[in-house]
Amino acid sequence: MVYKQPVSALVVIYTAALDVLLLERADYPDAWQSVTGSRDGDETLRETAMREVLEETGLDATCYALTDWQEQNVYDIYPQWVHRYPPGTTRNTEHVFGLQLPRQVPVTLAPREHLRCLWLPWQLAAEKVFSPSNRAAILELPERVIRSADC
Repeated sequence: MVYKQPVSALVVIYTAALDVLLLERADYPDAWQSVTGSRDGDETLRETAMREVLEETGLDATCYALTDWQEQNVYDIYPQWVHRYPPGTTRNTEHVFGLQLPRQVPVTLAPREHLRCLWLPWQLAAEKVFSPSNRAAILELPERVIRSADC
């Protein structure tokens, strides 16, 4: 078995109007989240974030504003997923990124990973996600949004 690294990227995908894209997990129905996934091999955390966005949504992160929020969350791996990590591994370090889109865009879900997606205003998205670290990241959006300069 190939184990996951206990290092991951969380990518909050949002619009300038502060609508947030949420994905429903296939292996945990009714659990909503932003894009997230473990680092593969020696890739950088930015590469992890871009790969996960592409795999989970079909979006090319290089076409939008991807920012490293320079935040880390260390948390206990959920019991239902601890078997995916090397024996004895119980904690994960998650690195937070934001991906700002100009507006809501259609996405292509990875059916083995996600059942549905939806766009919600940031306050409702923060209430809907199951992960406390995902909730905290979404609640930061008003300070993180990149505003276009008026011409």
